[in-house]
Amino acid sequence: MQSLRVVGRLFPEILSGEKRATIRWREITIVPGFMRYIHDGDAGRTAIVYVTKCARLPLSQAASYLGREEDWSRDVMLSGMREHYPGINWDDEVQIVEHLSPAETAKRADFPG
Repeated sequence: MQSLRVVGRLFPEILSGEKRATIRWREITIVPGFMRYIHDGDAGRTAIVYVTKCARLPLSQAASYLGREEDWSRDVMLSGMREHYPGINWDDEVQIVEHLSPAETAKRADFPG
């Protein structure tokens, strides 16, 4: 199963279903299907989600693509992304991975359980 690590402070938002997308730069390519998030501070804590859609576009278009332009100004986006990827620039291509919540994923008939 494909997997991505996630910082601990974001893990509760994944579990609650509040966080349903992630933006990645220069990491493995994720495709639609099941994916495991792994808590970066505690590898025993994981969450399985179902990836519904993946897109590649410049970071400058990510907030608009996700409907978050009011929340994520250019400065907010760059500082947030540079926390994880210090070398990222505004025009760099990122992958946006959209997914169901863990609860929605667990209800799927094909859930790997």
